[in-house]
Amino acid sequence: MTTLPPRAPGARPSRLTRPLYAYAVLEEFVLLYPLYAILFDETGLTVAQISSLFVLWSLTSLVASVPAGAWADVVPRRYLLAAAPLFAAAGFALWLLLPGYWAFALGFVLWGVGGALSSGAFEALVYTELGHRGAADRYARVMGVARALGVAAVGASTLLAVPVMEHGGYAAIGAASVAACVLCSAVALALPEHRRAAGGPDTGDGPAGYLATMRAGLAEARASRGVRGAIVLVVVVTSFWEMLEEYVPLLAGEAGVPTADIPLVVLVVWVFITAGGLLAGPASRLPVRLLAVLLGLAAVAIAVGALLGSLPSWVLIGAGFGVCQIANVVADARLQERITGAGRATVTSLAGLGSDAFTGASYLLYAAVFALAGHAFAFALFAAPYLVAALVLGRKRAGASPGGDPGLREDGPAAGESVGTDPLTRRGGAG
Repeated sequence: MTTLPPRAPGARPSRLTRPLYAYAVLEEFVLLYPLYAILFDETGLTVAQISSLFVLWSLTSLVASVPAGAWADVVPRRYLLAAAPLFAAAGFALWLLLPGYWAFALGFVLWGVGGALSSGAFEALVYTELGHRGAADRYARVMGVARALGVAAVGASTLLAVPVMEHGGYAAIGAASVAACVLCSAVALALPEHRRAAGGPDTGDGPAGYLATMRAGLAEARASRGVRGAIVLVVVVTSFWEMLEEYVPLLAGEAGVPTADIPLVVLVVWVFITAGGLLAGPASRLPVRLLAVLLGLAAVAIAVGALLGSLPSWVLIGAGFGVCQIANVVADARLQERITGAGRATVTSLAGLGSDAFTGASYLLYAAVFALAGHAFAFALFAAPYLVAALVLGRKRAGASPGGDPGLREDGPAAGESVGTDPLTRRGGAG
């Protein structure tokens, strides 16, 4: 079992949260996000070519996520978090300097590798650092705020992209995007990190240590029922609503919303998702069955809102997505609580891998359902997994078996685990 350095209960969490929140904002404040598909189209790429780029991006993330997660269990995680946006910046610069299919493809590979470097490393660093400060119980609150700031940054960058594009074109958009990535990298280096140095039986040095760490993380995910259940829960609550969010503008158009008003619909949804992130901390203390009820109501709200296609629809869908955001953060927090070995980032990256795989498959299934029945029915159908997840969670009692519960715990910390103490140190105290 891995251990942490002696905890410092008096250490200020702000030493972590300030650069962390800045990182969350800068990572998403990329003006190129709402415009890169248009850039591809104006360069002359066909729909098939653009789709192939998205597939390449997804495949790169899938292939690299777990190896990168294991790497984050061997080397300082903040270095990987600093490198991640630089890979994205290189890809964006390549797109603007040498526009063409192969440059776009290489850019997506670089962007995918960058995303993989932060997959698992981000969550692992935050949880371990909060544990060092005796504040592991604040993980859901901190990550919820970070997610909310990320959503707000996407909205702000989308609004700002329009005037910047009008005055400076793609050159200004690209320069601003690269600058945001470089600043994000610099902020990552300011993140504090107190972790056992590489070496010894837990982490190890060189290829042998890296492979041993990866095997340890994979073994924990395979052997621990609680970890497996938490991974499944993260995958389920993450995959579908994040996919559906991409189709909100198309759903609004199908419902008859004028094109000029569609951004307002998206804004309403974003407001609720942002609120969900901010409420994740308090919600993490709710009983699991109440969270299950909220998740079930979210599924109903998303489905009914999509089928209604009227003004209240966007409030219902936004509220449903907000609850899904809460469930997302809480499920991630429960996963971090259950990881006890050296491969925290490796295990976390497995959840990211599963989410990416399910999301990619969901895009294909959504397209098929849409072709047969339209956006409204597709939305209602893809909200159903949340109702199923709510029913399953509602029937589970925490600690019902020695193997642990599958994802959420109903009645507070496990026996012997004090609130605010990292589970990594629950045996024999810190050290």
